[in-house]
Amino acid sequence: MTTNRTVRLVGRPVGMVTREAFEIADEAAPEPGEGEFRVKIEYISLDPAMRGWMAEGKSYVAPVQLGDVMRAYGVGYVDVSNHADYAAGDAVVGMFGVQQYAISNGKGVVRADASLAPLESWVGGLGMPGWTAYFGLLDVGEAKEGDTVVISAASGAVGSIVGQIGKLKGCRVVGIAGSAEKCAYLRDELGFDAVIDYKSEDLYAALKTACPDGVDVYFENVGGEITDAVLSRMNTFGRVAVCGMIAYYNATEAPAGLKNVRSILVNRLKVRGFIVFDFAERIAEAMTALVGWQKEGKLQLRQDVREGGVDAYPEVLNLLYTGGNFGKLVLKV
Repeated sequence: MTTNRTVRLVGRPVGMVTREAFEIADEAAPEPGEGEFRVKIEYISLDPAMRGWMAEGKSYVAPVQLGDVMRAYGVGYVDVSNHADYAAGDAVVGMFGVQQYAISNGKGVVRADASLAPLESWVGGLGMPGWTAYFGLLDVGEAKEGDTVVISAASGAVGSIVGQIGKLKGCRVVGIAGSAEKCAYLRDELGFDAVIDYKSEDLYAALKTACPDGVDVYFENVGGEITDAVLSRMNTFGRVAVCGMIAYYNATEAPAGLKNVRSILVNRLKVRGFIVFDFAERIAEAMTALVGWQKEGKLQLRQDVREGGVDAYPEVLNLLYTGGNFGKLVLKV
């Protein structure tokens, strides 16, 4: 019998995630039915949104129910198939969960090509983070040539792709990150025009220097003080693409309100929250663009791959909320 190591949510964490919120155990691997296939998962994507998926309350998707396998994107190979369009050995990406094996009927699944990029890249820059960056910057942020684009959490999975797309589109790109090493990576390897280390610099002064002509597009991943600082530099009719609010995900009490919210009125800003599922019908468009840029050497992909299998999930996940990862955080199954 093939066994399946699973991570099931059994409690609603308060504050930072702890191992006690999960039950990690071996089960019998599921067998595919008619029109289904089974995936042997190789890599699991760890994303900040996971913390919200564990909580009760209204959100853009229903919370993971207690007792269910923890929701997660993954990439792997089909090992058993009763589906006409998928054969054993096909590489696929989908919402497979934190486990070793998953069953799918093909809905929401996209194909990966390990000959173009390492398999883990398909849950990184070529996967959901890349799609999010593509639609968030170009559709929601409406970035165009000559715009000044500021990105928070700029060295992360989404932010690093946003910056590179911005440069490809002729924008001035300014990244905000949390260490000298991360800032050097953005400046020296990805070609950002300016970088700000929010842990060691005065945000308001640094933004004034980095954005002398103001900010046209702000790609929001963080919230809190960083948002306030960027709002103070926004240009008239600027756009704010709200992708994430990681500063609040583990908060145990209501955060303080924004101080510079008046900028939205004064500068007639367009502020829009979004999730990648809003653009589900156009995923192929994003993948074509991203894969094309990657093949041409115009898009760098950085994955932070961690070992330990699904058993390491709780501890590795928390790296997202402490700044402990550098690049797209991926768990090797």
